[in-house]
Parts: sequence; C-alpha cells; structure tokens
Amino acid sequence: MGSLIFVAGARPNFMKIAPLLRALATRPSALTAEVVHTGQHYDFEMSGVFLEQLGIGKPDVQLEVGSGSHGEQTARIMIELERYLTRRSERPRGIVVVGDVNSTMAATLVAVKMGIPVAHVEAGLRSSDRTMPEEINRLVTDSIADLLLVSEPAGLDNLAREGCAANRIRYIGNVMIDSLVHQLAAARELAMPAQLGLQPADYALVTLHRPSNVDDPTRLAALTQFLHRLAERVPVVFPVHPRTNKQLEQLGLLAELTADPRVRLCPPLGYREFLGLMDSARLIISDSGGIQEETTYLGIPCLTLRSNTERPVTVTHGTNTLIGEQLDRAWSVIDDVLAGRYKRTMSIDGWDGQAANRAIDVLIEAWQ
Repeated sequence: MGSLIFVAGARPNFMKIAPLLRALATRPSALTAEVVHTGQHYDFEMSGVFLEQLGIGKPDVQLEVGSGSHGEQTARIMIELERYLTRRSERPRGIVVVGDVNSTMAATLVAVKMGIPVAHVEAGLRSSDRTMPEEINRLVTDSIADLLLVSEPAGLDNLAREGCAANRIRYIGNVMIDSLVHQLAAARELAMPAQLGLQPADYALVTLHRPSNVDDPTRLAALTQFLHRLAERVPVVFPVHPRTNKQLEQLGLLAELTADPRVRLCPPLGYREFLGLMDSARLIISDSGGIQEETTYLGIPCLTLRSNTERPVTVTHGTNTLIGEQLDRAWSVIDDVLAGRYKRTMSIDGWDGQAANRAIDVLIEAWQ
C-alpha cells in the first residue's frame, strides 16, 4: 500500500479535499489517504465545523502553525511539514495540494525539494494581479508541481502560455462544485432563511475578507455605507470574517452596522449553513473566489467587489459581475437583479459533481 497525503490549511481547502477523499475511498486501489491540516485556519468557526460537516473528520496530522505574516506562516508550514515527512517510516506516493493559500505553496516547495511528486488541484487560475498573495502562491505552485489538475477552461490557456508541458496538465473540472452538489440537499433542509426570520429570495448575502477591501479604512468605511444603503432596498445578512470583524471594531464601524436593524451580522457559518443561505439569496455581494463559482452553479446573481477574477468563466458563462473599486457601478446591477432582469448561468464543462472522480483517476494512473 502507498499513501497520498492531502494537505489543507484553510476553509476553501476542506471543500476541495472532501470530494477527493470520498472518491479515493470508493476505488479499489493500492493508495490510501492521509490528511495533513497545517492549522492556517485554526479556530472552530474557520476550520473545525467544516471538517465535521464535510465528513473529513479529525485530520491524521495537525501541524498547528497558527497565524502570522505571510512569510512567517509559510516558513512555519514548511518547517513543520518537512519534519513530519522526514519522520515518516514510509515515503508517500505523492502529495495533493489544493487552491492557492500559503499552505498550498509551502507544501509544494517542501515536497518537491524532498523529491516527492505533487499534484495541484485547481491549477492554472490567474488574476494577473501580483498584489494578491494568492496569485504568487498559484504561480509558484504551478511552476514546480508535477501534475496540474485544471478546474476551468482559462486555466488551460494560462498554463500553456506559461510554458507548462502538456503532459503535466489534465482538465478535470471543479471539485468545489462536487462538494456543493453533495451537500446541497442537507443545506436546504436547514431552512436557514426561516431560522433568521427571512423570506427566501428576498435578502442579500454579504462576505468580505480580502485585504484590499478590509485593511484600508477609507474603503471599509465606504463599504459600510454601501451596506446601509443596500439594506434600504433588501435585508442584508453578513457573516463576519474574524479579520473583518477586528477591522470594523477598530474603526468604530461594527457598532454602526449592529445598530442597523436591516443588517443582520453573525459569526462565520458552517458550510451547510452558508450554502443554505446562499442557495436562497436574491443576490450575493462578496470578494471571495469560491463564491463566484458556487453562485454560478446555483444561478444566483453575484456582485464581486474586485477589479479582476482568476475565474473568468464565472463572468462569461456564470452569474458573476465584477464591480471593482467604484461602488456606484453596483447600483445598476442591483436594479437589474431586483427587477428580475439579471442574466442566468450557462453550463460549464466539468462543473458536474464528478470532478473528484476524474482527479482520482489521474492520481491512480500516475502514482499507483
């Protein structure tokens, strides 16, 4: 028997490894799964509840690196993962990394330097914005990983343009959608809008966490006023990321939002709870990458508070609109949403709930 090590560190990672673990468990192969949780997200709301709901359970290894600057956190992950891999009695057949967080890049660097093959799930995504830490993580990971498993058509073009050999690249589709499909029925059973006293399709769901939106006091103040104005037209539900909560509180904006009865603040939600709210929302306001994909599959209008996206298919085929820096641009789109004029989604190759099966086929062929 040989082991595949699946490395995860943050909420989006768990949504991507869960279907991979399920798919591997159903295959008669000589490969077994081992989950290494770096601890990049470490509290229950940001990590534990996702592990529970997605069926991952307790990770086999927890590195517990915690928070820190990008360099500090990346270094800790590399040190602790290398120590663990060095102590192992058996060399793994390969390491699987997902997404674009610090854990993704750090694990790839360690594995490649130790001569262990690496597969990157969600390879090829590019925003062309090097001020985003995630973009640097993507570029580094894809330049040295052995297998590049691509989730959307633009990823193939990006990797070809960067000179990646064709024999390293496979188009498998989107494993995030696999998790959504697997959990959607359970999420709907929670009836989350009713729990919050809301009517389905009659509220806006908001998430904010990117430094470009929450670390600049002027920008965050403008976004706060934007939410107040949005709440005049439709109730707003805002699960507040810990970093965002800290920034709002320091600027005196948290009390202002809390005092608005039309804005409902809550802590970060579990995957099913958030999916249930997203599935029934009239529209989504977010700066998340994964939410662009999930809303596209669900057909929910999504206004992304960024000037670029590494997932362009969500704009060309999906329900995503980039708002950028000028918040006034959002109002004409919101008018269209509330009037029922907003576009709906088109089908996307490989966003069908079976991407993980295709990924595991590739890994078994390469590494068994």
